[in-house]
Amino acid sequence: MGKKGKKEKKVKGAEKTAAKMEKKVSKRSKREEEDLEALIAEFQSLDAKKTQVVETPCPSPSPRLNASLCAHPEKDELILFGGEFFNGKKTFLYNELFFYNIKKNTWVKVEIPNPPPLRCAQQAVVVPQGGGQMWIFGGEFASPDGEQFYHYKDLWVLHLGTRTWEQIKAPGAPSGRSGHRMVLSKRQLLVFGGFHESTRDYIYYNDIHAFNLDTFTWSRLQPTGTGPCPRSACQMTPSPDGSGVIIYGGYSKSRAKKDVDKGTIHSDMFLLRREGKEDQEKWTWTRVNPSGVKPPPRSGFSLAVGPGGRALLFGGVCDEEDEESLEGDFFNDLYFYDIGKNRWFPAQLKGNKSEKKKRRRGKKGEQTNETEGEKEEPQGPTEIIKEIVAEDGTVMTIKEVIPAAQAEEESEEEEEEDGQEEEAAAMAPLVEPCPRSSAMATVKHSKLYLYGGMFEVGDRQFTLGDLYSLDLHKMDQWDVLVEMDPKTQEWLEESESEDDEEEEAAAAAKGGDDEEDDEEEESEEESEEDADHPPVKPGEALVDYQTRTEKYWLGLARANMGPDAKEKKVQKVGHAMAKVFFEDQE
Repeated sequence: MGKKGKKEKKVKGAEKTAAKMEKKVSKRSKREEEDLEALIAEFQSLDAKKTQVVETPCPSPSPRLNASLCAHPEKDELILFGGEFFNGKKTFLYNELFFYNIKKNTWVKVEIPNPPPLRCAQQAVVVPQGGGQMWIFGGEFASPDGEQFYHYKDLWVLHLGTRTWEQIKAPGAPSGRSGHRMVLSKRQLLVFGGFHESTRDYIYYNDIHAFNLDTFTWSRLQPTGTGPCPRSACQMTPSPDGSGVIIYGGYSKSRAKKDVDKGTIHSDMFLLRREGKEDQEKWTWTRVNPSGVKPPPRSGFSLAVGPGGRALLFGGVCDEEDEESLEGDFFNDLYFYDIGKNRWFPAQLKGNKSEKKKRRRGKKGEQTNETEGEKEEPQGPTEIIKEIVAEDGTVMTIKEVIPAAQAEEESEEEEEEDGQEEEAAAMAPLVEPCPRSSAMATVKHSKLYLYGGMFEVGDRQFTLGDLYSLDLHKMDQWDVLVEMDPKTQEWLEESESEDDEEEEAAAAAKGGDDEEDDEEEESEEESEEDADHPPVKPGEALVDYQTRTEKYWLGLARANMGPDAKEKKVQKVGHAMAKVFFEDQE
């Protein structure tokens, strides 16, 4: 046989091998999907035992993300459904239904027979018809180990007046997916994008489907023009007049090379416009270039629609990848998009006016010592780094980006107000949600409500269960309705032998506490070991203490973390150790 024949035989052999592998993977994927369907059916059989509606007053729901939070169309209530929680070892999914009474600040858990199966990352839309309805489409179910996923393509409606669930079975529905978006536009539910992931592969979508609320039928729209590329977790906002929807941002990933995926955060914007009569509708995609101060690129942001049809965007995360790790910068900023003006602008909380007056007067005094060539330039966005040390020693680093404040004119009389009052106001802590992604947001009576979400520290995920509100007319301050301290979060390690730099750092700062000792022995050991650390001087501020003792704490951090630890990480842990010790001495 010649060289050519051998080469062809080799190629055919490789193709056969690849085909066999593909077949095996396909069978395995099908088996895993069937296993998940069986697990879902098992949970549904438990729900089927419920035969009547049970309403139980309860504390606030457990921490979760990727749930649905909607405003009741008829009552002063919020509705929370589904979601997920991960504790480091196991993924928990929910199909619980909660109602939050806005006026009484109370929660009620409502158990209704035959609910949708456990899920997260679904989409929900409320409509006023029939005493109020909440429509739910899609979402995903995950195995307890978080390794296998099942994507739903079912459509459900919760009849709020009668407290009953109903599954709507209509042909032509979109394929199973999660991370999609769904909004109400006139008498249609519009579904866009999302993704589907299996053991074999993943796919992102950019198709758009419509469900008619009058005829209960699905149809796939075929818009003209160039639309968004496939993505999930975008912002989808209907125009106030029902003429179309705005699509902004989102996330997708693609295969860069074998076994290597590359994530992409999108920041483009498109308008899907509706034209013509209802029976002869035509849809058109148009690229939009908004003006104003645009949000920095991010994924996992929360979205809602505010007064006047303005789109709201809160928080999110921007992942930074390098060869060794993946770290995310989490946000807690708020942006508005005005569809009529095609303009972005950052939300500016009015806060305490006296604090602003003091800050400006200080700058004015400083400017008297400047020459004309040294005039202060306009201030840009401010970046604030916060570090929280959890009880187990985890160092949680949170980045906040605060947009530049708009200039305001102040009279001489206002600048001469009592200095002591100004100082007290300046010392008042700012109440705001901590940076997070995948939180739930909705608007009711011109108030924005924000619930739950998550942020990450290294390999750890902290899930939140707090609830905040912000008056979108006053724009003065966030109100805390349900408070939650992220430092109390428990994280279950996959292996007790895993290295944990932050835990070692906190243990060193505490003086090597032994968990098996009782409280008295711990206290004695801490006081003895603390004596070896640089003492805090009377009246000394944390920043001054960290600066004065930086060399000592960095040396201690390096000794605990080893010579191979990155300098940046050593500095972070060293500063955190100093902070732990400083706060213990107060």
